[in-house]
Amino acid sequence: MTKSEGMSKSAINSSTLPRARRSLVSRVAAILLLAFGIGWTLNRVAQQLDRSNRPAGFVRGLVQGALMPASMPNLLIGHDVVIYAEKNNNGVFYKLGYTMGVNACGAIFFGIFYWRLKRWRRRP
Repeated sequence: MTKSEGMSKSAINSSTLPRARRSLVSRVAAILLLAFGIGWTLNRVAQQLDRSNRPAGFVRGLVQGALMPASMPNLLIGHDVVIYAEKNNNGVFYKLGYTMGVNACGAIFFGIFYWRLKRWRRRP
C-alpha cells in the first residue's frame, strides 16, 4: 500500500465518521421528540377521560400499555405521565388490555431490533 492510498482511506474514514455521528444524533433527537409528544398526548387524553364517568376498558388499557415505554424520557426528567388508570378502570379487562399492549410493544420493538441485528451480521 502506498502513502497516497493510506491517506485516501483515512480521509474517507474521517469523512464518514461525522456523518454517522450526525445521523445517530438526529435519530436520537427524533426519538426523544416523538416520546415527549406521546407523553404530552397521553397526559391530555388522560385528563379528558378522567373528566368522564366511564371507566377505562380494554381498548384504553391496550393503548396505554402500548405507549407506556415511550413515557420513559418524560419520567426520567421528572414529568409525571399518566401510564395506568389506577382508580377508574373496569378491572380485569383493562388490566388484560394493558398487559397485551405492553407485550405487543415489546414484541414489535425487540422484533425490529433483532431483525436489524440479523441484517447487520449478514453484511460482508
